[in-house]
Amino acid sequence: MVEATIDIIDRGRLECDLNYLIEGNTLGSHDEPNPDTDYVEIPVFNLIIDHPEGAILWDTGNHEDALDGHWPEGLRQAFYPHDVEDHDLRDDLGEAGYDLSDIDYVFQTHLHLDHAGGLHHFDGTDTPVFVHEEEVKFAYYSAKTDEGSSAYVLNDFDHDLNWRVLHRDRETHFEDVEFVHLPGHTPGLMGTVVHLDGAGTVAFAGDEIYQTENYDEEVPLGAGLLWSHRHWFDSLKKLKEIERRHDAEVVYGHDPEQFETIREGWP
Repeated sequence: MVEATIDIIDRGRLECDLNYLIEGNTLGSHDEPNPDTDYVEIPVFNLIIDHPEGAILWDTGNHEDALDGHWPEGLRQAFYPHDVEDHDLRDDLGEAGYDLSDIDYVFQTHLHLDHAGGLHHFDGTDTPVFVHEEEVKFAYYSAKTDEGSSAYVLNDFDHDLNWRVLHRDRETHFEDVEFVHLPGHTPGLMGTVVHLDGAGTVAFAGDEIYQTENYDEEVPLGAGLLWSHRHWFDSLKKLKEIERRHDAEVVYGHDPEQFETIREGWP
């Protein structure tokens, strides 16, 4: 167990159809062929893992200009970041008592637009940025061609960054902090397992799990947000095994109810 702390960095909210988060949440029927969908607000957050070996920024959130041309119109409409102008990464870090200069490492769970939008703050610096090999490949493939996923914005990650590319399914670069490959949502999605002295084990699932229904009821993400259903279910089993083995607290990627319970961080 490592003597570290984990702070939650609130990065604002997205508005979207719940069908994106929970497969088949709203389905038509013979008598009601066009039911109203559930339009919800979900949190975006980053972490600061204040570790004896350095301060690790976990994801970088939305780009502050998402509503001012940085995001394509289709993505703005699908995942509307209504308060993004109030959530510059530098300001949000400041609210938690940190400065950009305090960040020793960046860890990217993946490179989708609501997770990699703050990477430009590290352009031209020597700050190491951890990301999985499969994620880098798929992000550029998607952004540079008409194939792959539309949820990547090239200008989020196409910078002069000090990439530290991860290759294996599990990698430990800091004491009692394990980066775990959880493909499914994207090919290179990674979660993080931290064994904290005084608080036990916390498993950050990232976007492997959006909401409680995905985990407890094993309902997949919906509306095209899965690169592979098979890989998603395999990663879900891996995550549940981590929970069982370590009696871990599992933290989801975009669950508004859970988010309210973890605002104070760990321990």
